[in-house]
Amino acid sequence: MQYDNNELTAPATCKEITVTLHHTGKLAKEAMGHNWVLVNTPDVAAVANAGMAAGLASNYVAAGDKRVLAATKVVGGGESTSVTFSTAALKKGGSYAYLCTFPGHYALMHGTFKFE
Repeated sequence: MQYDNNELTAPATCKEITVTLHHTGKLAKEAMGHNWVLVNTPDVAAVANAGMAAGLASNYVAAGDKRVLAATKVVGGGESTSVTFSTAALKKGGSYAYLCTFPGHYALMHGTFKFE
């Protein structure tokens, strides 16, 4: 249970970025869903915990959580989802974290997002 890349890099000249998540598993999202959530690195645990409290109906992302820079919906096996987001909140040379906020997943499903 992990992303296929533990590091993603985007050029700082990008004004908008699209990330697509393909869930290669077989289980439904209720049993083994995955999402992709971008945050400032120090916020990983807090965003994951807030997401668990928010529940599946909210895609395990707390409504209005300003720590979340971008997020996909939760998908099950064989499904895909994408998120397109503005880079206005990212700093050139910045390093961020991405994670899956499905309960219990973020310890293994996380990576580094560099904006260079």
